[in-house]
Amino acid sequence: MIHRHPFHMLCLVLSLIILPAGGSLAKEGGRNSLPSSDLQTVRGIVKPVVEAVIASEIQALVKEMPFRDGDAFKKGDLLVEFECAKYRAELSAAQADLDARQKTVINNEELASLHGIGRLEVDISQAELKKAQAVLKRAQVIVQGCRIPAPFAGQVVKTLVHPYESVNPYDDLVSIVSNQDLDIELIVPSSSLRWITRKLSFSFNIDETQQAYAAEVVEIGARVDPVSQTIRVFGRFHKHPTGVLAGMSGSAEFPDGTFPTQSSFKPSTKPLSSPTSTMKRTAEH
Repeated sequence: MIHRHPFHMLCLVLSLIILPAGGSLAKEGGRNSLPSSDLQTVRGIVKPVVEAVIASEIQALVKEMPFRDGDAFKKGDLLVEFECAKYRAELSAAQADLDARQKTVINNEELASLHGIGRLEVDISQAELKKAQAVLKRAQVIVQGCRIPAPFAGQVVKTLVHPYESVNPYDDLVSIVSNQDLDIELIVPSSSLRWITRKLSFSFNIDETQQAYAAEVVEIGARVDPVSQTIRVFGRFHKHPTGVLAGMSGSAEFPDGTFPTQSSFKPSTKPLSSPTSTMKRTAEH
C-alpha cells in the first residue's frame, strides 16, 4: 500500500485548480490582445440625404393625389390638390375690399388737399388700406396651399390620406424620399477614431444587390455613445449606384493597411514608489 505525504496531496489539488484558470486567462488575454478597431468590415445602412413628410397647411377636402406608393415624380409635379372653392371666394372678396380701400385713400387725399377733411381721416383710410392688403396676402397664401408641388425629384414612400377625405392643418399627407442623393451611415467602435479619417475610401457591399460600391468617408460623428462605445460615421458613394434604394443595408470593407497593427497605447510598466519607501530613503540620507 502506497502512502502519500499530505504536502504532495495539497500540491496535486492546487495544480488541478490553478491550471484550468490559467488556461482560460491565457485564452482571454489572446482574444483581447487585438484592438477592437482592427475589424475590416462594419455594418451600415443606406440613408437618403433628402426625405420629407408633407403636411397640410389648411382645412379642406382632398381633391386629387396623382401618385401612389412607389411612384416616381419630378420636382414641381403635383402631389396633392385640395377642393378650395371657399378659399378662392374669400380671395376674391379680399381683392375687392382692397380696391375699395385704395379708392377711399385717393379720394380722402384729394379732399384733404382742398381742406375738405382733416388729416386724421386720411391717416385712418391709409391704415385701413394696409389692413386690406394684409388680408389679401393671407388669402393668397391659403389659396397657394391648395396645390402642393413636389419640392424635389423622388419617389412616394407612402400616401397617408386618400381623395375625398377631409384633413386639418398639420395633418400628414404623403411621405416622399429622394433616391438620387444617398448617404451611408456606419456604426464603428470608438477606438476606430485612431485611424478613420475624412476622404478615406472603402467598399460598401449591399446585401440586397449582392454588389460592392466604391465610397469614401465624408463626415465623422460629433459624439461617442458612452454605453456602446461606438460612433457614427457617414460615407458617400463615388457615383450614384443604379438600383440602390434608401434603407438597404450592407458591410463596409476598408482596404488592407488602414488599421494599426497594434494598439498605440502602451501603459508604463515601471512600478510607482510608495510613500513609505520614499520616507525611508529620506530618513537614510
